[in-house]
Amino acid sequence: MAPLLNRSAIDRAAVVILVLIVAAIAAAPWLAPFPPHEQNLAARLAPPSAAHWLGTDHLGRDTLSRLLDGGRFSLVVAALATVLTGVLGLVIGVVSARRRGWLDEFFTRTNDVLLALPEMVVALFIVAAMGTGFTSLLVALTVTGWTPFARLARTLAYDVSARGFVEAARVVGCSPSFIVFRHILPHLAAPMLGQATLRFGHLLISVGALSYLGLGVQPPQSDWGSMLAAAQPYAERAPWGIIAPGLAIFLVALCVTLIGQRASRRAADPVDILVVEGQHA
Repeated sequence: MAPLLNRSAIDRAAVVILVLIVAAIAAAPWLAPFPPHEQNLAARLAPPSAAHWLGTDHLGRDTLSRLLDGGRFSLVVAALATVLTGVLGLVIGVVSARRRGWLDEFFTRTNDVLLALPEMVVALFIVAAMGTGFTSLLVALTVTGWTPFARLARTLAYDVSARGFVEAARVVGCSPSFIVFRHILPHLAAPMLGQATLRFGHLLISVGALSYLGLGVQPPQSDWGSMLAAAQPYAERAPWGIIAPGLAIFLVALCVTLIGQRASRRAADPVDILVVEGQHA
């Protein structure tokens, strides 16, 4: 009983921490003590104090203000990429499982090829080809991130399609679209939601990594990855510049992952599928 209580307490703490972080970022224009791009060279690399709770960067900009402002870009890109990859993977997985034949073979082989390639390398190639910015980041993360969703949706759709109630619906004359929307998608909703929460943390780290390499937002706009890159040359003198955005990425990714694991455990009750995504691959 004790481990269950501890796990439940950890899950509740993750929800509280995540809500507080998201709320603070959403209210950044009102909570930020200074304009995020305001420079004060006289206070450059100042340590945390009553005036600057998280210190300042090499241009004297308030770290807390930039952390709140930059969090909006990081979280929005990661959230949109999660939604787009989830929807794209769901559509491909269900169509592949329902149509089968050459279409299933084509999607399966495409999935295998993308899984064999390092996601970050493919994302770097796409961003380099399209140019830096919000749109290119979103496209890169979507192209490289739909495969886990497609594999899961395909496996689940195969499993549900083999059940008696789906066959009964087909025999009585229900259309394929009705069967998909009425009988298959409801069984995929919970596992796909669990997968989405697990993938969000991965995508958030990917956003930070691409921005760290200079392929995300451009100055003076900031996000957590670009803050890490800007603070790296001054890591020994002003470590707070790295600790603040790094800890923000870690906390958000950890909290969302913990919430996702809880959702996955619940979703795995009727169909324990998250650990056997490739069983029909």
